[in-house]
Amino acid sequence: MQISKETIEQVLSATDIVELVQSYLPLKRAGAQFRANCPFHNEKTPSFYVNPARQSFHCFGCGKGGDAISFVREYENLPFTDALGKLAQRAGVQIVEEAHDPSAERARRSRGRLLDLHREAAEFLHGLLIKSPDAGHAREYLKSRGLGSEVASGWSLGWMPDRAPVFLDWARERKFTGRELVDSGLCYLREEQRASSGLRVRFRDRLMFPIRNEVGDVIAFSGRQLREDPNSGKYVNSPETVLFRKSRVLFALDRARKPVLREKAALLCEGQLDVIACHEAGIDHALAPLGTAFTRDHASLLRRYTHEVIVCYDADRAGLAATERVFRELAPEGLAVRVVAMPDGHDPDSFIRTHGADAFRALLKQAEGFFDFKLAKAAADGLLADAAGRASALGDCAGSLALMSDFASRENQINVVSARLQTSANTLRQAIARQRSKPTRASAVPDDEASAPPTEPTPLHRVVAFCCQLALASGEARDFLAEQFETLHEALPWLEGIPLLESILAAAPDPASPASVNAFLAALPDADRLALTADAMAAAPIDDPVKSAEQTLALLSGIVLQRRNAAVKAALKEPGLDHQRMFELLEEAKELRTLLQGMEQRIEFDDELPKSTWRPKPPPWRGRRRDG
Repeated sequence: MQISKETIEQVLSATDIVELVQSYLPLKRAGAQFRANCPFHNEKTPSFYVNPARQSFHCFGCGKGGDAISFVREYENLPFTDALGKLAQRAGVQIVEEAHDPSAERARRSRGRLLDLHREAAEFLHGLLIKSPDAGHAREYLKSRGLGSEVASGWSLGWMPDRAPVFLDWARERKFTGRELVDSGLCYLREEQRASSGLRVRFRDRLMFPIRNEVGDVIAFSGRQLREDPNSGKYVNSPETVLFRKSRVLFALDRARKPVLREKAALLCEGQLDVIACHEAGIDHALAPLGTAFTRDHASLLRRYTHEVIVCYDADRAGLAATERVFRELAPEGLAVRVVAMPDGHDPDSFIRTHGADAFRALLKQAEGFFDFKLAKAAADGLLADAAGRASALGDCAGSLALMSDFASRENQINVVSARLQTSANTLRQAIARQRSKPTRASAVPDDEASAPPTEPTPLHRVVAFCCQLALASGEARDFLAEQFETLHEALPWLEGIPLLESILAAAPDPASPASVNAFLAALPDADRLALTADAMAAAPIDDPVKSAEQTLALLSGIVLQRRNAAVKAALKEPGLDHQRMFELLEEAKELRTLLQGMEQRIEFDDELPKSTWRPKPPPWRGRRRDG
């Protein structure tokens, strides 16, 4: 679809970008502009600005920017025409096409037909649930779960008959083709790849939950079993289609978006009935994944709306394991995680029906931080009773802490965990550093396991990354850095990637020989090699490598001092400190303060931030490479 330039200008003229962005995330005025935490990358200090005069946005952290159309494209992962169409509908502007693109038109019409099919099917199945004599057992099931006809109507719940012709005859009357029914996932071919084999309906005698995207369009269904059938799962979900990607959809997000912003937290449940029970009880920031384990895409989706997730899974072994997996996806996205301690045998739905909404709200208020919850459970199970148990727990917690991308939050949790496990914070930091230096599990997976997740690059702090580049590009810079072993080793618990830098300095590949460098890279674990060959490492040549190494090492030392200082301040706030420990911390704080004062020439102060957020001035190579 070719859209006229005049139409695009008309849509942009009719759209107030501040009002638009405000509908997605909270903005705060900053002089003549507005700012927020960037929705496109993880950050604690706002660097995302919206300029009403220019009708544009820009993030000084990740570099994304543009006009209202660009924002919608990035935020909702839409092609240009869909983003423009959404804004045009919002502004009441009619789209004028300049030229006809047959393939794009076919794709647009096909998508539109599938949306029509899902919407009309949801209405038809809801009508059967409410009125059909054959759906009596479905209505009784809802009643047994405390859900009446008003709830069924509010959520458009439906019933798929056991007899397939009922649904197929309806679809034919509505002029939906067999290909459209298969493409929607509501039906499938009796024999794969043979259209003449006939259709089967995917859902039979099931309570049907419409699944909606963020804007409320029905894009799939989840069907719950009503009669016990060992040959079929309790829930059956639509397969992935052009409309539905399980790993990118959360049930009830269309309803929960604004409540999540209001509550500054998302309540993550396991199933649709739990979510519905929460919403009906007025706890409307609840949502759930669909037909898949919680994924990194889900975490990225939630990060658009909040920085905290409250996990409310079942208290059984499977629920606890699922909670651990959720943390492993949320932590790298910088999201804080709290966990609700559900009583044995209860999920949110059963608890609300038994004890009421107020009791459940009280339970939510008692939600603990992930590590508090994890270690309290381990202590209750007797797993921390001896040194061996605590050592095992330390290794387990170090692995989880290593996933946290938010430094300040990780430091706070290091103090929590070390106190509970009766060990020093530095011991725990060293265990975390060892975890971070390990290759990812994916690098050890056999080649034939094609379904394994892709290897993630080893985390590298931007300053360490530049040191790695210097060591691989210049023999003189490498030799200088190798002489600073003590400084680098002291930085190990504080900066990501030090073990990788140390491995380069120990191997000492010859920068003048591409074969030597490539052979060294080839021998590295996949995660390390990816980190060193990523685009962020593709910097311009350095005029004076040794001088750059000296300046960068000074910058590294300053960052370590700042992080040590933040850790000491966090430790001083811990309750129950004995006098000796407090004296040691105060002495360390005094020493760090003196050292930091001596580095003021290398410190950049942001007037809008507290003094604890002083940042090193950009090194001379900033601007010649992408900031990692």
